[in-house]
Amino acid sequence: MKRLLNVLYVTNPDAVVRKRSDAIAVSVDGRQVMSVPFHVLEQVVLFGHVGCSMSLLAACADHGVNVTLLDERGRFSARVEGPVSGNVLLRREQYRRAGIEDEALLVAKRFVMGKLHNTRVVLQRYARDYPDLSPTLKPTIDALQTGKGSVRQASSLDELRGVEGDEAHRYFAVFANLLRINDPEITFSGRSRRPPKDPVNACLSFFYSLLSRDCATACECVGLDPQMGFLHACRPGRASLALDLMEELRAPYVDRFVLSMFNRKQLTSGDFRRDPAGGCFLTDKALKQSVRLWQERKQGQVMHPFLKEKVPLGLLPFIQAQLLARFLRGDLDDYPACMWR
Repeated sequence: MKRLLNVLYVTNPDAVVRKRSDAIAVSVDGRQVMSVPFHVLEQVVLFGHVGCSMSLLAACADHGVNVTLLDERGRFSARVEGPVSGNVLLRREQYRRAGIEDEALLVAKRFVMGKLHNTRVVLQRYARDYPDLSPTLKPTIDALQTGKGSVRQASSLDELRGVEGDEAHRYFAVFANLLRINDPEITFSGRSRRPPKDPVNACLSFFYSLLSRDCATACECVGLDPQMGFLHACRPGRASLALDLMEELRAPYVDRFVLSMFNRKQLTSGDFRRDPAGGCFLTDKALKQSVRLWQERKQGQVMHPFLKEKVPLGLLPFIQAQLLARFLRGDLDDYPACMWR
């Protein structure tokens, strides 16, 4: 259980949530472990098979506290709200800003700035932990810092997308150096997808898709439309805002995880299969193992740079979506991208 930004997250599947007077009571194994007054909450998010009483749902509706239900995999299932909701105003402001290039550009710059900063931090950590890599990585680390200036100076969304694409290409040009293993079958020669051509790309694509799903769910939780983005153009069937949100989380959230699985030999070349089209994919057994490691990774604690407190890694998409919603509502002067330290 964690309370952040006036949102109560209940992640323990053994928990039961009930109404107790003017508060929400959370119990585990019959013992109350938390009590939060209704008036200090905006939302309750229940992960998996958390028990919830009908009286609680009714009381939340009366107090203007919406309840979001996610399945055991963290996917959006439903949202319970009272008769009056501010979501329509939030979405109207989201659509308005997304439709005006200058305003969309300001928001999109925050996502790209977070991405470049966090990508640079990942490379700096590897350069520090493996001194032999420093000469190879330093030019890219310096270039990413210069790229931040290009983000600030971008005068259009197309120009900003060009900067983001150039810096992503520069980052992946040195990515293979971060693999600290001697396995000729585990190679990386640049991003490939649809289908991924090697084991590293297979893992990156798979876990990017999981992160994208979490970001889409986070948008749904706070009342944002995951289809209407600022950086990524709208296309039928594409969750553009979810892709926007995940940009700042890709490198520290997914890339480091994928690299650690290979460098710790939790995945080897035998964990992948090839299809007739030349695509490379995880075997069923390796898929289950890597998903288990992913879920364990999401339970780890990290210091949130804006909130200044430790939070579970798996809640970062939800926190960032909530911060974005607050910015769009006017509660925050700017959107604080998650800048890793």
